[in-house]
Amino acid sequence: MSKLKFSVIMSIYKNDNAEYLQVALDSIIHQTQVPNEIVLIADGPVPQSLIDVVEKTKTRFAGLHAYYQDKNRGLGGALRIAVEKAQYDYLARMDSDDISLPDRFEKQMKCFEEDHELAVVGGMITEFVDSPEHVVSKRILPLDDSGIKRFMQSRCGVNHVTVVMKRSELLRAGNYQQDFKQEDYFLWARMIEAGCKFRNIPDIVVNVRSGRDQFARRGGMAYYKDVLALNRWMWQHGLISLPKMIYNDMVRGTVQFLLPNSVRTWVYQRFLRK
Repeated sequence: MSKLKFSVIMSIYKNDNAEYLQVALDSIIHQTQVPNEIVLIADGPVPQSLIDVVEKTKTRFAGLHAYYQDKNRGLGGALRIAVEKAQYDYLARMDSDDISLPDRFEKQMKCFEEDHELAVVGGMITEFVDSPEHVVSKRILPLDDSGIKRFMQSRCGVNHVTVVMKRSELLRAGNYQQDFKQEDYFLWARMIEAGCKFRNIPDIVVNVRSGRDQFARRGGMAYYKDVLALNRWMWQHGLISLPKMIYNDMVRGTVQFLLPNSVRTWVYQRFLRK
């Protein structure tokens, strides 16, 4: 088992489900390799039910440090604070309603022991509705650095909720920023630009709670404009070619703006998931 110390960073906000949060936290503190700390940011005022879960978990895991913010900053802003508060140089991401598999951190930290050049280690996910046994899809991605970076030219090549990151490399790339709604994709793009090395392990490491309208939400003009802006940033910074940018704009325009929600959902499940 790795001797490297690491923090888990996560955020909660007012609409989170207290029961789901408890399950998520339990999946962290019952790992085969337990984190050295959990840095939890309450992104704006949250209900007492969420605070109760956090305080209850503190009695079972002394390394849980919660920071309650008066103002909502969004996920990118909350995670930026978490990165700044974290004590250790390896940071594992976790969402407030997902479930990490018991050996997730042990497997990922072993990768950093084996390859000291790695900056990001992700893994695969299942997406479920209601119960982890009700899997609706899997998101399977390339494994090695070159494959991930090729994939990134079209779509996000790392499952954000699965990553463990080297804090020093994340900060070198500018930490989380809020220029785009896709704060994770933007972070990976900047880390690629900074020369960081990526890896995905082939295992399912997180069960992701998926709303029935998950794919339907990935549409509309506002979402599409954000996608276009990030795509343009990647072209301006030499991460994709002009023809690739135009192709991405056309494909995403069709899927995320022109298609009805029901058809968009079918496209995601049929072509963009396993």
